[in-house]
Amino acid sequence: MEKKLLNLLTFLCFISLPFLFKGSKVRENLVIFFSKGVIATLIDAYVVGTNRVEYPVRPFSRIFKTNIIYDILFFPILSVVWVKISYNDKFLKILLKSLIFSVPMSIGQWFMERNTRLFKWKKWSSIHTFASVSFTLFTIRGLVGFLKIIDKFKAKQTVNEN
Repeated sequence: MEKKLLNLLTFLCFISLPFLFKGSKVRENLVIFFSKGVIATLIDAYVVGTNRVEYPVRPFSRIFKTNIIYDILFFPILSVVWVKISYNDKFLKILLKSLIFSVPMSIGQWFMERNTRLFKWKKWSSIHTFASVSFTLFTIRGLVGFLKIIDKFKAKQTVNEN
């Protein structure tokens, strides 16, 4: 059953990719996607390496101790979606919209940990999931804010040069 769930998740991730990377902000979305992949992989490697979480059923289990589907596909896709829905919002709205992702993710992981062998929490809980998802969402959102500042600065310099 776990392999089928991972295959379904992988399929849904690949199906969603073309829809995420169309439009005028392709560069920004790619930066978000790859940055979140790196952050998620680093955090997950630390968490697995310190025996807080274990992934009994995972793809390429002889090569990776983490679940690369979560780290390099699922979480980055969710981050791109989150940035898209919060792109022009102020801080309070961003905070509220982050709950749309972090709360269901925490509840979903709690449920999956209890009912599947996809991951095993050792020194971990749904509160840790909530905190790590929120932290990475805000880290990525901060990166996007920084990119927006750089783009405004570049546009201002271009206008001044002309």
